[in-house]
Amino acid sequence: MAPWIVGAFLLGWAGLGVGIGAQFTSLYIWIILHELTHPGARKGPRIYKTLDGIVGFWRNHLALIWTTLAVPAFWLVRFTEFIVYPGLTWTIRLPKYKQSEWVTISRHKFSGLVGYDLVWCLYCDWMTGLWSLGSEMLRNLESFWCPIRFYSDKKCENCVIDFPDIEGGWVDADGTMGDVTSVLKEKFTKGAKDNPWYGHPARLTIEKKDIEDEA
Repeated sequence: MAPWIVGAFLLGWAGLGVGIGAQFTSLYIWIILHELTHPGARKGPRIYKTLDGIVGFWRNHLALIWTTLAVPAFWLVRFTEFIVYPGLTWTIRLPKYKQSEWVTISRHKFSGLVGYDLVWCLYCDWMTGLWSLGSEMLRNLESFWCPIRFYSDKKCENCVIDFPDIEGGWVDADGTMGDVTSVLKEKFTKGAKDNPWYGHPARLTIEKKDIEDEA
């Protein structure tokens, strides 16, 4: 993001354009050089060549470049994970996460992934971990503050993958506020170290320990 910000600050829209242009120029120079230094992998099976054959060269490459428009949005999410969420671990004791276990890159270790394929796979590698961490944080927020199923069954169906508590504890849309407060009292206890979403692995550990203690 630095070339975008600095370019825009110094020269406005023209500076932003120059920054983006310089980045893409540097990127493609690196791609060419990296592929030339890995001739075996370059001539072998390639992701982008296979997809070029499926959707067409221009469609595939234009679509990949188009995805870079999402970079500012992903940086905003990353900023939120760094700045906003830690405040919630302190105030309402939402669970902490070792972010390096989520936001990291490792696909460069995959054999045969070079040049063009490598660049875009590393982008997806970073993006997927970042988004998954954000979803995990949102699971805690929703189940702590708003454990109520959506009125739309279709929305519940669409969101249950990312928010399992929809089917694992949230109150039905035609329930009562008494039902909601009962769920909160059941799932969260005063003085608890952490207040994770209902299906969080930490809860399974705690429940198992309680059972063993009772035995």
